[in-house]
Amino acid sequence: MCAMANPHEPHFFKPLLPGFQSGVTLPLVFFSTHIEGKTNQKTWKLRSDASYITWEVIQEGMRLTRGWKDFTTAHYLQIGDIVIFKHEGDMVFHVTPFGPSCCEIQYTHPNIIKEEADADDVPSFSFDYCFLAEVTASNQKEDKLYLSVEATTCTALNKQCQEIILVNKEENSWTMGKLLH
Repeated sequence: MCAMANPHEPHFFKPLLPGFQSGVTLPLVFFSTHIEGKTNQKTWKLRSDASYITWEVIQEGMRLTRGWKDFTTAHYLQIGDIVIFKHEGDMVFHVTPFGPSCCEIQYTHPNIIKEEADADDVPSFSFDYCFLAEVTASNQKEDKLYLSVEATTCTALNKQCQEIILVNKEENSWTMGKLLH
């Protein structure tokens, strides 16, 4: 049984696996408890913090199908991401995407996702991905810091990330451009 923080806004999460663009299957317990027999409506309205747009997605059986691909494309979702669906009532769901780091994907500009975006428009993302690296005297002498494989291959660096913010223990920060060789 899914434990829910607020029974008036039940929610569930779905990891995005290969083929997720064609549809997503609803968890059986959520479907039977909150959807099946409760409404004849088959259109889900999906909202997110990335936009003021509400996407309409069709429910076929226990799957979200038509319209789902548009939602995932607009949010740049990828295999390995996780989405949380929070039911706000009347088949309206607030969807929160998380990256593979298990941190919420932050869209830095409100309303960045447009229904008809220009081809040149590249949205701005902020990923809460962090790691700890010890800076040694030799790092400073060589002016290099080698990052772990996990840090250099994470989704945040592979998307449209153009800068990295470094923060030390004292909370001082430095912004640097993406310089991966």
